[in-house]
Amino acid sequence: MKKTFVLDTSVLLEDPNALYQFQDNEIIIPIVVLEELDGKKRLENQLGRNARQVSRELDKLRERGDLQTGVTLEGGGCIKVEINHKHLTAVKEYFPQVTNDNRILAVAFNLMEERKNQEDAEKVILVSKDILVRVKAHALGIIAQDYMAGRMVPKREYYQGYITLEVPSSLINDIYSHGKINLPEEYFELYDFYPHEFIILKDQEGGSQSAVTYYEYDTMALRLMPFPTQDVWGIHPRNLQQKMAIELLLNEDIPLVTLTGKAGTGKTLLALAAGLYKTEDLNVYKKLLVAKPIVPMGKDIGYLPGDKDQKLKPWIQPIYDNLEYIFGDYKGGAGDILVGLRKIAIEPLTFIRGRSIPQQFIIIDEAQNLTKHEIKTIISRVGEGSKVVLIGDPEQIDNPYLDSCNNGLTYVVEKLKEYPEAGHVTFTKGERSRLAQLAADVL
Repeated sequence: MKKTFVLDTSVLLEDPNALYQFQDNEIIIPIVVLEELDGKKRLENQLGRNARQVSRELDKLRERGDLQTGVTLEGGGCIKVEINHKHLTAVKEYFPQVTNDNRILAVAFNLMEERKNQEDAEKVILVSKDILVRVKAHALGIIAQDYMAGRMVPKREYYQGYITLEVPSSLINDIYSHGKINLPEEYFELYDFYPHEFIILKDQEGGSQSAVTYYEYDTMALRLMPFPTQDVWGIHPRNLQQKMAIELLLNEDIPLVTLTGKAGTGKTLLALAAGLYKTEDLNVYKKLLVAKPIVPMGKDIGYLPGDKDQKLKPWIQPIYDNLEYIFGDYKGGAGDILVGLRKIAIEPLTFIRGRSIPQQFIIIDEAQNLTKHEIKTIISRVGEGSKVVLIGDPEQIDNPYLDSCNNGLTYVVEKLKEYPEAGHVTFTKGERSRLAQLAADVL
């Protein structure tokens, strides 16, 4: 049975293609949504770009028919801009304040009331990314849903980059004897294995034997993991996930590595150490480029004085902190370190559009604050011979329009896990301090 979906502004600001995601159902866009889009279109960020794209899409649809009466979409559905039902009489009884959210609620409520006595009437559903709008809709008896098309997978199904298999002890003995084994076919029927995934083998009979292996996607075999025995620029991996990450970071055949995990798990530190090793010691890459999105936690501190480097310093201080840790007893500050190592560049992401970045080791910190479009823009800038490392914690997002399931970092991890160009590790154990680990787990 067909349905009528009333779209909130937040849906279109997240995904301009939402206009075409409701198959053969009717889509209602309240006129107040167009007013809100008009107020966002001048913003010089992703919200502004999305508002402008929605405007262009609606203009194309307008050329095909009258949006007031409805324009048929290619999928069989219909889209309509609703200029009626804007009276707030019924809604004012519960929400007396005249706000844009309440005007959108009024459209959905009045449509629902108008059709409730009709036979085979289309069900009215309000779609919004705003939790409180959905709660208010529920209070009015309106069916309300989150917009899920932009989400990848539920949190519990995140790709970790490694799995644990219980196998006969004979298989573990074989891999230590030969360094490589072919898994029996039965395991491929039970599990999906991805390129560069780590497979932890444990004795199914409860013995203490175990082995950490690496899945070779081209031969469909498991190779015993030869973990690094020496430090990388003075940094030694402290746990299994850090060892896995070092393997991916140092592998020049993997141009994209994603590292996710809670604060204090060592993601940025390991990436910087690997980048310094590859650029300064081995000269594999011409430059180590470190960047992060300029998204504040809490209230923005406003305009900052000085040139570009001075303005950026508060945002990139965590990078400096990690560099100072790597350099240990070096008496100078991080700025002196950068002067001495001319192959390191720390830049904002603001001006990356239009660039081509070949032969560089690129680290993007706090990537969970980037949208899918921004992540695509960054990766598409990567030139021949470069490696890009995306780092972040999907549970610590400062961008008000993103969450743990629809941010750009989660999107990349899930979309590229099947491709040999990408590798991923999820960190779980904090190494900053016991207090930091406690805060990450409990608070």
